[in-house]
Amino acid sequence: MGSSLTRDEATTRAEQIRVVDYRVTVDLSGAEDPRRTTFGSEVTVRFTADEGAESFIDFVHESVSSVELNGELLDVDDVVEGSRIRLPGLGEANELRVVGRALYSRSGEGLHRYVDPQDGSVYIYTQYEPADCRRVFAVFEQPDLKAEFHFTVLTPQGWLAASNGEHLGAQPSDDGDVPGALSHEFAPTQRISSYITTILAGPYARVTDEWTGTDPQGETVSIPLALYCRRALAEAMDAEEIFALTKQGLDFFPKLFAFAYPFGKYEQAFVPEYNLGAMENPGMVTFTEDYLFPSGATRAQRAGRANTLMHEMSHMWFGDLVTMRWWDDLWLKESFAEFMGAYACVHATEYTDAWVTFALARKEWAYRQDQLRTTHPIVADIVDLEAARQNFDGITYAKGASVLKQLVAFVGEESFMDACRAYFRRFAFRNTDLSDFLDVLDEACDHDVRAWAQLWLHTTGVPVLSLDTPGSSADDDAAAPAGASLTQTASPLRPHVLTVGVYGRTPDGGPVTVGERAEVRVPAEDGPTPLPEAVTAALTGGDAGHDPFVLVNDTDLTYCLAHPDPRSLQRLSRAVAEIEDPLARAVAHSQLWAAVRDGRTHPGDYVRMVAERCTGENHAAILTTVLDHARQALGEYVPVSQRVNLRRVLLDALRDALLAAAPGSDAQLILARAFAREAARDGAYARPIQEWLGGTRVVEGLPLSPQLRWSMLTAVTATGHSTMSELRTEHAQDPTRDGHLGHLQALAAMRSDRAKQQAWERIVSGELSNDELSATIAGFQLASPTVLRRYEDVYFERVAQWWDERSMEIATRMVRGLYPRALDVRAAGADVVDGHRVVRATRQWLEAHEDAPAALRRIMTELLDEAQRSVDLQARCLAR
Repeated sequence: MGSSLTRDEATTRAEQIRVVDYRVTVDLSGAEDPRRTTFGSEVTVRFTADEGAESFIDFVHESVSSVELNGELLDVDDVVEGSRIRLPGLGEANELRVVGRALYSRSGEGLHRYVDPQDGSVYIYTQYEPADCRRVFAVFEQPDLKAEFHFTVLTPQGWLAASNGEHLGAQPSDDGDVPGALSHEFAPTQRISSYITTILAGPYARVTDEWTGTDPQGETVSIPLALYCRRALAEAMDAEEIFALTKQGLDFFPKLFAFAYPFGKYEQAFVPEYNLGAMENPGMVTFTEDYLFPSGATRAQRAGRANTLMHEMSHMWFGDLVTMRWWDDLWLKESFAEFMGAYACVHATEYTDAWVTFALARKEWAYRQDQLRTTHPIVADIVDLEAARQNFDGITYAKGASVLKQLVAFVGEESFMDACRAYFRRFAFRNTDLSDFLDVLDEACDHDVRAWAQLWLHTTGVPVLSLDTPGSSADDDAAAPAGASLTQTASPLRPHVLTVGVYGRTPDGGPVTVGERAEVRVPAEDGPTPLPEAVTAALTGGDAGHDPFVLVNDTDLTYCLAHPDPRSLQRLSRAVAEIEDPLARAVAHSQLWAAVRDGRTHPGDYVRMVAERCTGENHAAILTTVLDHARQALGEYVPVSQRVNLRRVLLDALRDALLAAAPGSDAQLILARAFAREAARDGAYARPIQEWLGGTRVVEGLPLSPQLRWSMLTAVTATGHSTMSELRTEHAQDPTRDGHLGHLQALAAMRSDRAKQQAWERIVSGELSNDELSATIAGFQLASPTVLRRYEDVYFERVAQWWDERSMEIATRMVRGLYPRALDVRAAGADVVDGHRVVRATRQWLEAHEDAPAALRRIMTELLDEAQRSVDLQARCLAR
C-alpha cells in the first residue's frame, strides 16, 4: 500500500520546503496494449528549502531509472527507499527530476485503466484523494504543499486528453513508449494541492457548452463547459440537464460566496469503475458513470446526481480554493460540501426537496457511524494517511453537515454566510484549520462559537432527546409530567435549536398535518426542558386533530436521535405514511427506523408496517430508503426462523403495489427493483419473474431495462431456477458494462457448491477489478447460512493476508464484503451475543492481531459492532 505519511512528518516537511511548481509528463502511448502493465512517468519539481536540510518525495512506482537533484545524478539504489525518495543536502532553491515507471490500476486508485467490454476501447482516468497522486508521479503528497502543475500527456492517436488546466493543443511525438503518439499540453494550474490534480485520456465522447454571467463585481464572465463519458454511454449522457444544473450552480455559488469561480474552465467526466460518487478536481470534476442512466432513473436518482454536482461545485471554494492544512480538518471541506450540496439544490434547482433525502438517508449514515465504538469527533485526530482514508465516512460527511445545519440555526443563516465569504477572501489559495474558520465566524456573529465548537466538533456520540407527554408516564399521576418535555441524554450535553410539531389527522379524515409548531432551545444542562404551553395544549385539547402526536425536530434542524414515548411512537407508526409534509414524513420514518435499531420496536413489526402502509409512498427517495430499511430489518434483525413468512408478506405487498402503480412511474420502478432483490431469497416467486423475463407477462409501463433484467435473472439464479446456459445467452445479448457485471453477479449467485467455490476462487484470485470484485461478492453472499458458514474459518485465516497483499480499496471491499453474514440466532439467552460463533471469532481475531494496521482493525471492530447488534436484536425477538 505504500508508506503511510504521518502528520508529524508532514508538519516537518512543510516547515522545511515550499514547492514552486511541477512539470509532469505521463506517457500513456502504450495504454491500448493489455500486455503493458506500466506507464512512463517523469517530473521536474522546483522548490525552496532550508539550506542543508534533508527531506523526501513520495513515489509509489514500478521502477525508478533516474533521480537528479540540482544537476547531480543521485544513486537510485541509495536514495529510493520503498515509496519514498530521499533528498539529501538541499539548497535554498532546488530542482529535482525523477524518471520512472508506475503501474496501471484496476482498483480505482491512482491511474485507472478500463477496457470497455462492449467495444474493447481503453479509458484512463485518475483518482488521488487522499494520497494516490504518488502512484502516478513523484510528488510531495500532502495538502499544505500547494504548487502550480504543468501537465503533458502522451496518448495513442485518436484519443482525447483533459486535465485541470486548459488544453493547449496536441502534437505528434515519438518520445513515448509507442512511436507516433500524441503529446497533449495543458496550461498550468493555479496553486493547488496534489490530491486534486487529474488526468483523463481515451476515446471519450465529449459535449461542450458555455456559461455566461456576471461575477460578484458585475463583470461579464464566460466559462467553457464540457462533459465526457465512454462512447458506449453517449446516448445516455443527459447533457441538457447536466449543463442546466452546472449553469444554475455557476449562477448561484459565486453570488452566495461573493467570490468568482477561480479555476477557468468547468469540465465534468463520467468514468467507469469509480470508487466514489465524484471528486472535486478543479477544472475537471470526475463522477461515477453510475450517474448516467441507460436503464432509466427515478426522480430520486436524478436528484442525487444534482446534489452531488452541487456538492462538487461547492468544493471549488471549500477544499480547492481554501484547503485544510492536514486531514484532521477534512470536515472543513467535506462537511461544508455535504451541507452546500443540499442547500444549493433547494435554492438554485428544481430539486427543492433535497433536505428530505438528507433527513432520512444521509443522516442515517451519520447515526449508524456515530453509534460504533470507532466513532470520532468531526474534527478528527488523523495521525497518518492510512487513518485519513478511513475518515471519509458518515461522521465527516453527514454528521458534519448535520451539525453545520444546527450551526446555521444557532448563529443565523446570514451570519454563517458572511463568515464563509470572509473565509474565502482571507485564505484564498492557502491552507487552514478549524481555528481559522472560527475566527471569521466569531467576527460574523455575537454567539460564543468556540464553546459551541468544543461541544459539537470535538465530541462523539449521538445526543438523545427523549419525549415525555401528559399521560404517557407509567408512574402514578403525581409523577407524570404536567406538560410535554424533552430530556437530553449525551456526554457531553450539547445545546440544541430545534422545532417540535403537534400532528394529527384533519377533521374530515384527510392527511396528517401539523396543528402547532414551536421553536425549542434545549440547553446543555441536566433535566427536562418544558415544551411551550401551546404544544401541550394542542396535544391535549384536540386542536391538532385525531390521535395527535408530537414529532420532535420535525424541520430537521438539529442532530439527535429523538425517542418518542411509547404512546407517541405507536401513534407515529400508525400515521407516518399519511403525514402530508415530505420533510416531516422523512423525519418520522427516521425515528421509526432508529427505534428498530435501538431495540424499542420489533423489527418484524417494522417490516409489517412497511408492507401494510408504506408501499404506496409517493416520494421516490422516501420509498427507496424505507424499502431498503425493511430489507435490512428482515435480513439482519429478524430471526431466521421468522423470515420466510415475513419475507412473503413483504414480497406480496411489493408485487401488489408494483402491479397497482401508475405505469411508467417512479414508484413502479422502485418497487420492481425491490421485488427483484428480495425475491433472490425465496424461490416461490421465480415463476412470475421468469414470465416477465420471457415476455409472457408484461407490466404496463415497466420496460425491462438491462439492469432490471439482470437483477431478476440474479433472483431466479440464486433460487435455483436458471442455468449457466441461460446466463451465457443473456450475456451474449448484453455485452455492455452492466451486462458484464450482471453476469458476474448472477454466476456467483448460482446455488451449487461448485459455483460458490468457483466464485470464492475468483474473488481471492487478485484478478478482478474493483467493480468486478464487488459484483462477484454480492452474488456469492446470496446463499443459505449453511453454505456461507463453510467459508467463515478461511475468512478469518486470510483477512490479514488480503490486507497486506492488496491495495486498500480492494482489501477493504474484500474485508467488508466477505465478512460472515450468516448471523442466524436460534434461541434467546443471557450469553447469546458473546457466544455467537461470528462474534466470538471476530473478537478472537482482534485479540490475536493487536499489531495489525489500524485501518484494518477499525474495519473489523465496526463489523463486530454490527454483528453484535444483529445478534442482539434477533435474540430480543426470540425472547418476546
